[in-house]
Amino acid sequence: MKIEVVTIGDELLLGFTIDTNGAWLARELAAYGVTVVRRTSVGDGADEIAAGVGAALERTGAVITTGGLGPTSDDLTKPSVAALFGRAMYEDAQVVESLVRRWKAMGRTGDLPKSNLQQALVPEGAGILANAHGTAPGIWLEDERGRWVAMLPGVPREMRGLFADELLPRIRARLEGTPTVVRSHTIRTTGIAESVLSDRILSIAGLDLEGLSLAYLPGWEGVDLRLTARGLAPDKADARLARVAAVLRTAAGEHVYGEGHDDLAAAVLDELRRAGKRIAVAESCTGGLLGARLTAIPGASDVMLGGIIAYHNDVKMAALGVHAETLAAHGAVSEETAREMAAGVRRALGAEVGVAITGIAGPDGGTAEKPVGTVCIAVDGAGPAKSFRARMIGDRREVRERSAQSALSLVRRALLGTA
Repeated sequence: MKIEVVTIGDELLLGFTIDTNGAWLARELAAYGVTVVRRTSVGDGADEIAAGVGAALERTGAVITTGGLGPTSDDLTKPSVAALFGRAMYEDAQVVESLVRRWKAMGRTGDLPKSNLQQALVPEGAGILANAHGTAPGIWLEDERGRWVAMLPGVPREMRGLFADELLPRIRARLEGTPTVVRSHTIRTTGIAESVLSDRILSIAGLDLEGLSLAYLPGWEGVDLRLTARGLAPDKADARLARVAAVLRTAAGEHVYGEGHDDLAAAVLDELRRAGKRIAVAESCTGGLLGARLTAIPGASDVMLGGIIAYHNDVKMAALGVHAETLAAHGAVSEETAREMAAGVRRALGAEVGVAITGIAGPDGGTAEKPVGTVCIAVDGAGPAKSFRARMIGDRREVRERSAQSALSLVRRALLGTA
């Protein structure tokens, strides 16, 4: 099956919103043997929508749209597509009832706004895709030639839920035989340079990727290794991906912290639980980002005690016990200060492990000795105290993100005894 995706919204064309919906749909559909042959973004105008969807219908006869199903005057997807099929619009009583129920369930006072009733207008002969994740139902519209358009909401959370609940089963029912798929498996690494990782993998004697493609994807989190299988039956693709992934994990060794979309913060929390230890964080340049990473993981409270943002030197001394002599001799951005911060937050909050970050996130504040991006990180309590100084690349946001990731990596390696 070949499908085109049309994402709708002026905000996409103006660059205010990145089209994540089209990319997500392409990945999901490929996993089931469905190929997205073209992705198009159009504005909110009725003529633009009709032209984009109409051209896609002529090429493939199967189109998914996202956006333009809301309650406001710029939401014109349904009438525009209905006109392509020569269908009139009508108000569906069941959709109205569903909208009223959802309005009341959200604790809203008063009657359902009249503008919401626009979401109950559907093309004649259309199938309604129930939306358990928002107010706007999806629409399935098909003609006598078997050409179809599936209209999904533009809000990513709603679109993904509705796709899984309603649209994917319809698409899979139309697939004939055993489809070949495009599937990927991602191995997540951190604390190792892309070039070093490549050398490790290329040095494997008799390395056989079994026809899979391998991509190196560096970013502030580390380097992801993405294996991709194409043109195989699902079970053969999964088996081949698993075999080769095992080889790559062995090559990357201690730098592997997860797979897929795994978060290093979750891996650190798991290691803390295994070790029976609790953690506290002290942050300067990251301003709470490290604590936010840890507390974003559900259930973190059993091992994450809290943190202290010690941005000013006075707070470093008063709250963390950093010595004035240390600051005078080595400066706030130094391994010596980071070690005292880590030990201080561990004592202050009664944790078994303390981790600290201090640095120069930029864009100003650097010197010849300590340029922008200089960051010092320390861990206390997970074996012997450990610290390091590094130069993080990127703008202020990237320096902070790389620093938090590096701190998590140091904690994990300290707990594993590989630091």
